[in-house]
Amino acid sequence: MKSVIYKGLIFSLLVLCAQFINAQDTARISLLFLGDIMQHETQINAAYHSKTGKHDYTDCFQFLKPYFQSVDLTIGNLELTLAGKPYTGYPQFSAPDELAVALKQVGVDVLVTANNHSVDRRKKGLERTIRVLDSLKLIHTGTFTDTVERMNDYPLLIHKNGFKLALLNYTYGTNGIPVTKPNIVNPIDTALIRKDLVRARELQPDATIVFMHWGNEYENQPTKQQRQLTEFCFRHGAQLVIGAHPHVLQPMEWRKEENQLVVYSLGNFVSGQRPRYRDGGAMLQVELKKIITDTVSVTTIDTANYRLQWVYRTTDSKRSFYVLPVSTFENDATNFIKDEPSKLAFKTFIDDSRKLLGKYNQGISELMEIPSDTVITYAVRLREARNSEEVYSVLEKADAFPHGLDSVLNADGVTFFYTGKFMEFEKANHYLKRIEPEWPQSRVVRFVNGLAIE
Repeated sequence: MKSVIYKGLIFSLLVLCAQFINAQDTARISLLFLGDIMQHETQINAAYHSKTGKHDYTDCFQFLKPYFQSVDLTIGNLELTLAGKPYTGYPQFSAPDELAVALKQVGVDVLVTANNHSVDRRKKGLERTIRVLDSLKLIHTGTFTDTVERMNDYPLLIHKNGFKLALLNYTYGTNGIPVTKPNIVNPIDTALIRKDLVRARELQPDATIVFMHWGNEYENQPTKQQRQLTEFCFRHGAQLVIGAHPHVLQPMEWRKEENQLVVYSLGNFVSGQRPRYRDGGAMLQVELKKIITDTVSVTTIDTANYRLQWVYRTTDSKRSFYVLPVSTFENDATNFIKDEPSKLAFKTFIDDSRKLLGKYNQGISELMEIPSDTVITYAVRLREARNSEEVYSVLEKADAFPHGLDSVLNADGVTFFYTGKFMEFEKANHYLKRIEPEWPQSRVVRFVNGLAIE
């Protein structure tokens, strides 16, 4: 206990020195951590388009881009392989490459790959996953082709906004499947982790992050081993410890005096799991502050919050999956979530998560603010029509010309027409009532950053 107090005192003195003695500059970097990125068979099937013969995950992640773009780095746990066809879900995952493409396009910057599914497709799967991520210039760590690659690239150093961050990643195991030499999947081995943390300190990063794949599945409290490993990492130089694998949320702790933070499990970022507690997760948003002087540089955790996100599966014939940020959808879910069981599941996830994290979190609260570059508008979607001339002729009868007319061709080759955008729901709804007698089955649709929420 005395050593903890002593370390806290030394750290506080360093911060005070950096703030008040010859202070020159302050740098900041914001990080967003995601939970388990998975692809069960239901997800793979939902993303497949028979007309193109390809998979498309654009819709699944379409509401996340403002959140990812509002931070400097987004880091997630890729709990699958990109091993090529045949694509499979549980128990041995191989997801389409288009998943990684979509993650890159929506703003994911870094992926950790050491988990219990790293060698689901053995040597070829592990190595192909690395090649695909490299081809997309998606930074990654945790699995390696051989020892030379690990020696050259580990700990992973990330340079951004004048910060140098060290990222380490380990897993409790690989489901009993042996790792084929010379491949490497970083195991949770305290001797190895200690050695890697020593090496990280030698590289003099501004902060060291350890991403752990650990714990018991579907349990909302960390195990004794999780807590012990956390303390071990902190003692040997880590500032942030991020947990994955349980597939449900577990508590978060920000120890401000020691400048340390742990999240025992972020839950599922995206998966096909639908049972209660498993159908969503949290995104941890952290801002680091670095005070630079002539003689010393001190980095501290300046803010830490979480954002809830839920996975919605539609009940229509497509059975599509969408990751929904709670702050965007909680007050307007009915415009997008159509069926009552899903609305109830959405609310249940929010209530369960807030009850758990509200009770056990230390120093980390929910961030409900929607990113400032999120633009919400409304339009009237007109029932299916053959062409714009047909639309205009009917609207002319209703004496209700739209202020602009947009058309969208969906993946099934069906064209939908929308009126121009309204900034307020009430105005769009007033317009809808005006044209309903001539154009029934139309409805108001909400748009987030130009994307229809239907």
